Amino acid sequence: MKTDHIKNELQRKSGLVLACALAAPFVMTLAFLLADALFPLPLPGGDSRDFAVAVASADGAPLRVFPDEKGVWRYPVTPDQVSSLYLEALITYEDKHFYEHPGVNPFSLIRAFWTTVTQKGVVVGGSTLTMQVSRILDPHSKTIPGKCKQMFRALQLEWHFNKQEILTLYLNYAPFGGPVEGVQAASFTYLGKPAKELSHAEAALLAVLPQSPSRIRPDRHPDRARRARDKVLRRMVSQGVWPKQIAEEAMMEGVDAGFAPRPMMAPLLARRLKENARPDAPVQTFIDPALQEALEAMAERFIASTPDGTSAAILVMENASLEVKAYVGSADFLDASRFGHVDMIRAVRSPGSTLKPYLYAFALEEGLIHSQSLLVDAPFTFSGYRPGNFSDGFSGPVSAAQALQRSLNIPAVDLLDRIGPDFFDSRLRQGGLNLTFPPHGKPNLSMILGGVGADLESMVGAFSAFDRGGLAGKPRLTTEDPVRERRLMKPGAAFIIRDILSRQRRPGAPGGNPMAGWARSVAWKTGTSYGFRDSWSIGAYGGYTIGVWVGRPDGTPSPGFYGRATAAPLMFSAFDCLPRRDFALQPMPASVSRAEIGWPLGVAPEGKNDPLCAEKRTAWILDGVIPPTLPDRLDDQWTCNPITVMVNPETGLRVDADCPVFNPAAEKIALWPRAATPWLTPREKAMAAVPSMDPACGKAVSVTPSVIKIMDVQPDTVLRPAGASRAMPVLELSALGGRGRLFWMLDRILIGSAGVGESITYQFSRTGNHELTVLDMAGNSDSVNIQVMGSS
Repeated sequence: MKTDHIKNELQRKSGLVLACALAAPFVMTLAFLLADALFPLPLPGGDSRDFAVAVASADGAPLRVFPDEKGVWRYPVTPDQVSSLYLEALITYEDKHFYEHPGVNPFSLIRAFWTTVTQKGVVVGGSTLTMQVSRILDPHSKTIPGKCKQMFRALQLEWHFNKQEILTLYLNYAPFGGPVEGVQAASFTYLGKPAKELSHAEAALLAVLPQSPSRIRPDRHPDRARRARDKVLRRMVSQGVWPKQIAEEAMMEGVDAGFAPRPMMAPLLARRLKENARPDAPVQTFIDPALQEALEAMAERFIASTPDGTSAAILVMENASLEVKAYVGSADFLDASRFGHVDMIRAVRSPGSTLKPYLYAFALEEGLIHSQSLLVDAPFTFSGYRPGNFSDGFSGPVSAAQALQRSLNIPAVDLLDRIGPDFFDSRLRQGGLNLTFPPHGKPNLSMILGGVGADLESMVGAFSAFDRGGLAGKPRLTTEDPVRERRLMKPGAAFIIRDILSRQRRPGAPGGNPMAGWARSVAWKTGTSYGFRDSWSIGAYGGYTIGVWVGRPDGTPSPGFYGRATAAPLMFSAFDCLPRRDFALQPMPASVSRAEIGWPLGVAPEGKNDPLCAEKRTAWILDGVIPPTLPDRLDDQWTCNPITVMVNPETGLRVDADCPVFNPAAEKIALWPRAATPWLTPREKAMAAVPSMDPACGKAVSVTPSVIKIMDVQPDTVLRPAGASRAMPVLELSALGGRGRLFWMLDRILIGSAGVGESITYQFSRTGNHELTVLDMAGNSDSVNIQVMGSS
């Protein structure tokens, strides 16, 4: 009986043991789930504030990084963005069974415990990668309870995430010394390259660094870092992962690491893009690091020889894609004395004469001019507005191409007055170039000389139209920026203006020759604002458009700083930094052709010896239209050109209908613009002269009330120094008559100006025969030839 009781008791207990054994996993699972609910994982913030905001170049390298709220430099990265060599070294050295265990490897823990007891010190660690991630997310004490907590957190990680997600957490949060966390940040900080490009030696170094980031930090302790790295390399060989030869070659490399967690390339662009950046992913730009670095250094060298407060900006855009390849917002970001923190690419400044190419393009489209149209650079007043040229001189008759290349102000204002400032402004806006006017200001004639505001970024986008068949584009700063382009001008107009702008000589070229080789066809334009406050140069060629601004950000004048002397050399130096590549210019559109035209009428000559053609030229024409020379601004009667007069066949003098002259002949005469007279050759003056009235008509010769006459200097006057003086002769210049201001020229070069009735004193600087001319605002002029003698 007692035996049966014992037997039954044993069966009951064995049943309880079996029941407990069967129920244990279920109970443990319930306990784990309860603990998981009560003590959730302290995961990184879901709003991505754990990451630094990084602005990256085209190759992924950070241009500038803004740390997270705790001052930590951490760049987001995924396993596929990391070198496979690093992943192999990490898994092999730290946790070769990472993809097999549930977060805790009991065999590794037992081995670690046994070696610690038997060798009286920590020889090998028992932590898996998952346990290391748990310690990063929730630090614990180095005690048995702390270790238990770590294992519990590891099990939680395995419960909520897959292996790739856990590995991603390690790659982003592992400590690498100082404020640097994550392998991507470590790779950029110590090695200056993305983690995708790690070599065997570099991968081994970064794999071991989190074990003791302070003790073996490579920039401070290179010998310790090297020994730790070599230990990893030997482990890779012993485990059969890497060949022995590769490991030995890797161990021959030294540890040459720097510490640059805060790159500062394109700092103003990075600051600009930071506002709309997402911390969980770098802002991807198109910046070429090599080009950016070269242009930043170039701008800093250039500005070093300029007065205090001077800065410079350079913007490089690839025309086909509209991608910005270089963005230098200031000459030296860290130089407060030069306002380095001010982004002059976005600043609104006076563009000077850089708007002139668009004006000539629109005039071509409107049928007002062709490339060789006769324009006049002489003193004019436009409804009370009296512009002058940059050099204070005048050139007389010039072609449209010459006027644009030499950036003459008066022909440009004349064209704008004929087209209309409102029309010009609306055409620019339709093409995407929005000008800024002063408060309560509106389009006016001064806008073509810089009386408006524009920023370098918009100007570069608009100027690219000359290299893109008339399509202007908005520069793209990031990969998320869409392609935005607008039609600014016809392809034919863009082609003609581009050809005109590319036929200029590069400033500073040896012997004044054009640029050699590939750079010969750069189409470029400079500009200088009033008071030398802004110097501009914008050019397009080789698939790129480059814009340069030089000046003082506070608006202080910089005397002597003008576009051709300061901004243009810097722009051409930037072109020299561009990669050489084969590039085909835009082909000539079908709407463009060449035609022979004649001055002064501006149309095609009739025959080989057209008596109305004083000078032949070959012009670009658009849509087959050859517009005649614009009406003379000083002709109140709007006389048609050429004019037809009746002449006496015997005397060649002019007659009219009631003259008693038998069978008069009709004669056509091509007139030059009245203001061009002082610059005409004797032959040109003779061809354009209207015959005097024949005395047979019995009529008095009419006299123009606006006649002007040089006083006190007779034709062929000889001037000598006074007495025994060795100084050059001095002459007081005065004239009778005239309208408005009087302009005095010696050999067609301006030497002074005065009001009507006023005189000026001029001392000659060279001997010889000279032509002295006075010209008024109405185009009236008088000239005399004089001879200047020096002391014997």
